[in-house]
Amino acid sequence: MLDLARLRALHAVSVHGSVAGAAAALGYTPSAVSQQISKLERETRTTLLERRGRGVALTEEARHLADTAQELLAIVERAETTLEERRGQPGGLLTVAAFASAARGLLPGVLADLARRHPALDVRLTEVDPHLSVELVARGVTDLAVAHDWDIAPLPAPEGIEQAVIGDDLCDLVVPAGHPFTTRETILRADLGGQRWVCQPPGRVCHDWLMRTLRTAGLEPDIAHVAEENHTIVALVAAGLGVAVVPRLGTGALPPGAVAVPLEPGPVRRLYALWRTGAARRPAITEAVRTLQEHWPARSGHPGELPSVPPPAAAAPQ
Repeated sequence: MLDLARLRALHAVSVHGSVAGAAAALGYTPSAVSQQISKLERETRTTLLERRGRGVALTEEARHLADTAQELLAIVERAETTLEERRGQPGGLLTVAAFASAARGLLPGVLADLARRHPALDVRLTEVDPHLSVELVARGVTDLAVAHDWDIAPLPAPEGIEQAVIGDDLCDLVVPAGHPFTTRETILRADLGGQRWVCQPPGRVCHDWLMRTLRTAGLEPDIAHVAEENHTIVALVAAGLGVAVVPRLGTGALPPGAVAVPLEPGPVRRLYALWRTGAARRPAITEAVRTLQEHWPARSGHPGELPSVPPPAAAAPQ
């Protein structure tokens, strides 16, 4: 009989494309994942992974087995959801994936609150690139994701995935102290020509938003510096090396030398919680989404505003 934990390891490798990625998602060491795969190879008498340069690739047999593993994991999830729903209390393991600024600016308080109120619930957080979140939920690698979209890049909602709005994250135009913009009441997007910009790398939504917004206004962006983290971007602005559009979530107080000025219309990104339809009745999902929404006003920069989309309906105790 095939071992479910080993199938889960193979499925994680198929989703993340590497043993190291699978280990990070599952909370194991790469060595432990490799051992699980090796045992599964012996059980099935089949080669499942092949060396490709410094990495590995799934064989055709492994891809078929990984697809079957996904179906089995979905069945297990439904069984676990039913049991937890009957108990009426959040419990068991809940895996959460979140992009960097949400993992830093929102999730610590949420996770601490869940741990305090629901000691039977074991929540595990993984920081991931935002564009991976939906796929990880859809493929059963993680139970819940915190993702975001911008007006130029709506968040995809594939079949079998439900979502609820957490809230809107305001973005600021951040400039060096002494910049001419600091003396003005309002900055229009058409005023942004001739600036040297600090932004995230190409392919990130923030970068794409900046390029499209300026080009729509007839301006060609001058990207002077590229950095992954918002804290690095703000530090470069504070040093007088450019201007940037920075979301408030996870950025914290601006350092000396950096000033936020009003940009009209102001950029906004919307945060969502996403989960599989099959787990919608699970009390752990219901409570996690509710707690995310509960904590949002304190982190959003505009307290009191609540999201318009309700969380999944709470299950009635049975």
